[in-house]
Amino acid sequence: MKGIILAGGAGSRLFPLTLVASKQLQPVYDKPMVYYPLTTLIESGIREFCLISTPHDLPRFRQLLGDGASWGLSIEYREQPRPEGIAQAFLIAESFIGNDGVTLVLGDNVFYGGDGFHHAFADFQGGATIFGYHVNDPERYGVVEFDGEGRAISIEEKPKKPKSNYAVPGLYIYDNNIVSIVKALKPSARGELEITAVNVEYLQRGELRVCRLNRGFAWLDAGTSSSLHEASAYVQTIEKRQGIKIGCPEEAAFRSGFLSLPQLEALTAKIPNCEYRDYLNALVSETKRLKS
Repeated sequence: MKGIILAGGAGSRLFPLTLVASKQLQPVYDKPMVYYPLTTLIESGIREFCLISTPHDLPRFRQLLGDGASWGLSIEYREQPRPEGIAQAFLIAESFIGNDGVTLVLGDNVFYGGDGFHHAFADFQGGATIFGYHVNDPERYGVVEFDGEGRAISIEEKPKKPKSNYAVPGLYIYDNNIVSIVKALKPSARGELEITAVNVEYLQRGELRVCRLNRGFAWLDAGTSSSLHEASAYVQTIEKRQGIKIGCPEEAAFRSGFLSLPQLEALTAKIPNCEYRDYLNALVSETKRLKS
């Protein structure tokens, strides 16, 4: 399984912040926004990544993430000259996907809590897996309708009269048929290759699984100024209360077995003196203590 992080778009909802840096490079409390979806996929066992962004912003992402080797990962980069829908990412990354299955995560989505993603990746055998998350404003999202037995029976993009309160978050898992399906799509009325159309196609084939995320799970879309602030406040609260970090790629790579303890310790030593380094040093020390 390979992973795509879609970090393109115009970022108009965050103007004028995006005059300075891409939306996905804005801080969510103490880390760049892109760290959060990256960490989510690392925690799910993904090791090979393709990050898609604008030609203007790609150099900054390269500077931030590099080739991923220091985290035990592989990160490639692709340009998205114009935003033409989420599903366009699979065409841009076709050579990266190759013959593998692929997951796509939106670069402005923050996830925390529960093991729903972990189980979904572990259980994935083909077709498509998406998620349902209960929200108060489903008309803003793709919405899943379920029958009495909990099976998905329809998906609509931003419906005026939603048939449920279950929105589809920005993380999707697909088998290798995804590229041919997207190639057969026709652009929507707004000229985009819609991800909802992809999910509907899998649904019609009887190959779509929708996993409902439990109440203890948090999904934050940090794409507006107010939601960016809310996401930062949420992360700060959890980190201060629990003494952990959300969206820490180094820790995720270590716990996923992509980094050894000596590698994590050496990586931490290169970080300037700051709270982030203190946290990783504490992780190294605690791991050594438990092993002794």
